[in-house]
Amino acid sequence: MATSSSSSGTNSASRNGLAGTTLRIDLSTGAIRRMPTDQDLYRRWHGGRGITSKILYDEVPRDADPLGPQNLLIMNAGIMTGCLIPAGAKVEFGGISPLTNGVGDSNMGGHLGPALKHAGYDMVIFEGIAPKPVFLYIDNDTVELRDASAYWGVGSLDSEKRFKHELGEDFEIATIGPAGEHGVAFSCITHDFGRQAGRTGQGAVMGSKKLKAIAVRGNRSIRVHDVDALKQQVVGIVKRTQTHPNMEPWQKYGTAFFIKWSNDNGVMPTYNFQTTHFEHVDGIDGDKLVEKCLITHKACFGCWMNCGKYTRAVVPGKAPVHLEGPEYETGSLCGSNLGMRDIHDVAYVNWMLDNAGMDSMSGGGVLAFAMECFQRGLITEAELEGHTLKWGSVDDAEHFIDMMVHRRGIGDWFAGGTRRAAERIGRGSEKFAMQVKGQEMSGYDGRWAPGMLLSYMTADIGAHHNRSWTITVDMAEGRERVEGRAKIVVYLQHIRPLFDTWCICRLFWGELDITPEEIVESLNHITGWGIDLREALRTSEMIWNLNRCHYLERNRGNGRSFDYPPARSWEDKIPSGPGQGKGLSLEQIEQMLDEYYDARGWDRKGNPSRALLEDLGLGEVADNLARLGLLGEPLPGGIPETRGEKYKPKAF
Repeated sequence: MATSSSSSGTNSASRNGLAGTTLRIDLSTGAIRRMPTDQDLYRRWHGGRGITSKILYDEVPRDADPLGPQNLLIMNAGIMTGCLIPAGAKVEFGGISPLTNGVGDSNMGGHLGPALKHAGYDMVIFEGIAPKPVFLYIDNDTVELRDASAYWGVGSLDSEKRFKHELGEDFEIATIGPAGEHGVAFSCITHDFGRQAGRTGQGAVMGSKKLKAIAVRGNRSIRVHDVDALKQQVVGIVKRTQTHPNMEPWQKYGTAFFIKWSNDNGVMPTYNFQTTHFEHVDGIDGDKLVEKCLITHKACFGCWMNCGKYTRAVVPGKAPVHLEGPEYETGSLCGSNLGMRDIHDVAYVNWMLDNAGMDSMSGGGVLAFAMECFQRGLITEAELEGHTLKWGSVDDAEHFIDMMVHRRGIGDWFAGGTRRAAERIGRGSEKFAMQVKGQEMSGYDGRWAPGMLLSYMTADIGAHHNRSWTITVDMAEGRERVEGRAKIVVYLQHIRPLFDTWCICRLFWGELDITPEEIVESLNHITGWGIDLREALRTSEMIWNLNRCHYLERNRGNGRSFDYPPARSWEDKIPSGPGQGKGLSLEQIEQMLDEYYDARGWDRKGNPSRALLEDLGLGEVADNLARLGLLGEPLPGGIPETRGEKYKPKAF
């Protein structure tokens, strides 16, 4: 849905790619303000996670409680969302994370982001806390807060179904579940019956504001700079990717085809990352998902990959359930990591977490940590209300999820994530609480993939694969070699998060060989900015450094102290499978950190220097760090000129 504009430099033309209006909603009073979208803000930060980072830095006090009234919840679509480019479907949610106490951002696909822009809005900023449960209703010019008391306590998936029936099927809905309502720190926001803004606990931020749902319908066009050039480029990409060799497996399996690949390559998290190879993988891989559970394929807005899988899970003694997935991350973290041997069991755990409103990645990580604690005798049946918590038990997982959702007993400890649970349990459990900065690790073990481990260690929002995925590079360049990994990680941390800034899916780049230069060309067709990839990467570097400084300011410490993985990562060698006997030493981890800070232009404490921040246009941020005594020391050779953005790995 796009119309063309001239390049005459008029105010309307400068709005290219934007809907034109930003909403600020004070939930405490119910006041709704419409403001012209700040075009300069989008030009500098591009939307998505960039604008989220800037607004949070400027407006949220450093001591603000992530679940308190001073935190913001920001929903915004990037400059490319809804413009009929390949996979231009994303929307970003952000606020200070209750899981990490740093900037939290998470994006989702589906149709919500395009609907927001087609209704005429680029961004919605929620302030304060509503006196009772509400939902936001947007229907083009109509914007209202409506009573959601009848939906409070209802599951995420169940709520979306009810909203669709009551408002109309053409509304796009985002909901939270009981976990978000009760402040579970890894709660997610759900849309399209299986698209989640999962990481960093934005569902808990939404729940803290008594905001149950967002419902959007819109039918307006988005102005673009050169619609004919955009159309010609997109048609060419469609034709080219239809015959790409990766298209068929992605359409058939989605990301689930990575299950067996990950297992065969010895990076599969198994029994809470105790090992990296699952002997029962044949029962949970992509073939089994398609054979036993698949109902139909589904796609996000503007996408012909159809990688989503709508499925049905049937577990003996339980009512059949419907869901999207499991995708790879859930399949590994709620499959092998929990010892689940049947794809129906994995899918059922996926559904339980989705309907409760929990991120299934952190949810699988927290459940696995609890299961290992039970295995080691660190938590007991009495503390589990008379239940066990054994590997491979759906019933045990279901009971413990309910304990966490309703924060009963030790369920309250685990509702804060693995780091907080380990702090309460103690007795050496910190060693196998598989997280960094409070965020649970994604579905890859890094002991035989050192670049992946470094990616977890240094990710700005805590351990997450989407910021930098290096495993194929690790394989290409030597899996036991740590030298050189830092430059790869920095390069990927510059380019991959750009997709979250633009709010588009990265799979067309990562899997179908659409080049970054082509994507920037699309951006220019939409906006008329005339930028190149180097400028885009510099914008990403600016965002990364802003988030780093924000984290240091909130947590009052040097960066290096926050960048270590749990001790299992260097104390335990892999005990079985293709990676048996492999592992890293603490000295190798220290070496990777040193090289990473050098590649970033930070000092060895892991802090950015004034020269670097001023070079990126963040002089005020340098002043704030200096007042706290956290400004990095000047580098003897000055800041690196390229800082990794031109380094291109041999393989992805």
